[in-house]
Amino acid sequence: MPSTVILLPEAVTDVANGYDWYEKQEPGLGEEFLRCLERAYALIAAHPLHYPVRFDSFRRILVRRFPYAVYFEHSEGTVVVHYVFHCGQDPVKLVRRLKPPEG
Repeated sequence: MPSTVILLPEAVTDVANGYDWYEKQEPGLGEEFLRCLERAYALIAAHPLHYPVRFDSFRRILVRRFPYAVYFEHSEGTVVVHYVFHCGQDPVKLVRRLKPPEG
């Protein structure tokens, strides 16, 4: 049975920003971006443990056709998407988002 996929608000913002950027480049490209993300979500829902742990407890799937990676955690039938990361960004942004604050 596929897992439920939940996007955190920050991940929803990541997707919206990517969509807006691609739509400005070429009408319809943002829709293709969303289709590719939906495919990635379906794959991680079906087989979340198939994807490697890349950062602490976060697994990663690369998005087909677009330079994005989806970072997620899986627990008891639920996939929580924490970051839809543009791979051209500074990786420090990834660490800041996914690393829990020390204190």
